[in-house]
Amino acid sequence: MPQHPPATARNVLEPDCTRCPALVDSRTCISWGTLPVDEDGQPLAPDAADIVVVGEAPGAGDPDAETWKGGNHTGLAYTSRHSGRRIRSLFEDLGYGARTYYTNAMKCFPGDGDGSNREPTRAELDNCRGHLETELARVDPAVVVATGKHATETMLAFEGTKVDGFLDSVLEPVDCPSLGVTLLPILHPSYQEVWLSRLGYTADEYRREIAARLP
Repeated sequence: MPQHPPATARNVLEPDCTRCPALVDSRTCISWGTLPVDEDGQPLAPDAADIVVVGEAPGAGDPDAETWKGGNHTGLAYTSRHSGRRIRSLFEDLGYGARTYYTNAMKCFPGDGDGSNREPTRAELDNCRGHLETELARVDPAVVVATGKHATETMLAFEGTKVDGFLDSVLEPVDCPSLGVTLLPILHPSYQEVWLSRLGYTADEYRREIAARLP
């Protein structure tokens, strides 16, 4: 796995967004989507990415970590030590490192008051969906990879449909005509080991199956 987060740039859509008062109180900073950068470290145009990876929300993160502090502290989606490193390593190994845009359905850490994550409320997800829709319109990806049940539900909400058995939907491409993309649900990196054997895949087989469904 990479030892340091790659050079990326934030795609800031609404600086100091205050749509969700509870999230303003719980977040350290807003975790915006990350754009690939060129060899000089300059942000590429959003549509330079072929794939958008959508997670649920940034975790609490670790402000004392040397590098992988997490989006709640870096302001960059998928920069946590566990999930961030894993998902970025996956797409780097598959050859999409500079062609992938990372973001979350929710841009702010949904704290439970004790420093841990809670599930976002329906109102919070609705408030933030406009940001995700703007990102998808700007990036115009061929495929959106949703990591986990909640990210998949967020994407399907654009189509007015719901998840009917998340595990059955993993690696099953879904056409999303309202967005003009193909949705590919995959396991959340935090729970991958728990469910891979149940799905009948080894880690290598699972990666090959993901690769086979990417442009």
